[in-house]
Amino acid sequence: MPTHLSKSGSGCSWIRDNSTCRNTAASNDCSRLGPSYSVFPTKPAEVSSVQDLFEFICSGPLFNKLGLNPEKVAESVDKWLAYGLHLCRLFKLNELYLTVPEKARLYHYYVPVFLWCEDQVSQHRSTFKDGEDISPLVIGFSAPQGCGKTTLVFALDYLFQITGRKAATVSIDDFYLTAEAQAKLREEIPGNALLELRGNAGSHDLAFSVETLTALTQLTKEGMKMKLPRYDKSAFNGRGDRADPSTWPEVEGPLTVILFEGWMLGFKPLPVDVVKAIDPQLETVNKNLEAYYDAWDKFIKAWIVIKINDPSCVYQWRLQAEIAMRKEGNPGMSDEEVKDFVSRYLPAYKAYLPTLYAEGPNGSDPKHLLVIEIDEGRNPLPGN
Repeated sequence: MPTHLSKSGSGCSWIRDNSTCRNTAASNDCSRLGPSYSVFPTKPAEVSSVQDLFEFICSGPLFNKLGLNPEKVAESVDKWLAYGLHLCRLFKLNELYLTVPEKARLYHYYVPVFLWCEDQVSQHRSTFKDGEDISPLVIGFSAPQGCGKTTLVFALDYLFQITGRKAATVSIDDFYLTAEAQAKLREEIPGNALLELRGNAGSHDLAFSVETLTALTQLTKEGMKMKLPRYDKSAFNGRGDRADPSTWPEVEGPLTVILFEGWMLGFKPLPVDVVKAIDPQLETVNKNLEAYYDAWDKFIKAWIVIKINDPSCVYQWRLQAEIAMRKEGNPGMSDEEVKDFVSRYLPAYKAYLPTLYAEGPNGSDPKHLLVIEIDEGRNPLPGN
């Protein structure tokens, strides 16, 4: 095995500009990633050799779960390096001075999960005959709010694009009712705090979901285009509204993969007495949930479930997100509003997460399901 990083001997470091690369092969020269310049490091590099990185990869908490072994990693170490380098560009990290937490986030989490996704895509595509239109694989990400799923999906989307494959990302947030429709729902169900604001089953435009996901899965040819709906959480002082269609991003076929994320993807309705024991207001939500399989889950052929032990983490994570939003100059919820907002989700977490973790998402195949347990720092835990 080589014992030095390519280009590291010169002591060079590259700083990525604000542009985003598209459709470039992972093996291309790093100059394709945008303007760069070299500097001379004045301290030892955290990642000093391929051997160091190889050993670090093999110590990852997901290593065994993903069916990896040292031989497989040794054979594909160049790919690991390339993907890690691309993510350093994306997140504006200096690959020669990664801290241990940064290195762990890339090589113990994002890169191995991307390799799993690549394998799922390969399996999906192998089911089609020569000459057939290959529909994109829909990968569902079911994970509590604030646990880092959006950043994970962002990283995976970037890696797909950077390796020449077209991807589309969509969230259940994009299917929330408009502010006007949500206000109407609030009037129709007065006194139900779980449906007063966006979030729980019943606060989504399911017909719009079906229309969007159906159209996306049909983007199988060059030149086919559509706009992806987006939701503006900062509108109406943090209560949110569907973004103006003029701001929606456009995607073009043929799509390889659709990354679909949401906090309640895969939730299954439960017996009425079970949900009423948790919160009587949950009965209406539970009834609404019956229609969600046909609107969302049936489109998903591979699943990634991010598992947490304590739903109370959601409050702190959500608070961090709102603080970040306010720092960027966008209107967001106050600390008290965040506490009130999250309290409307906790009954659903208490009711549906145990079944999700025990049985998998609604309609999922164990062969195409990856469960990743994370800690309060959003890092994968071993042995799950």
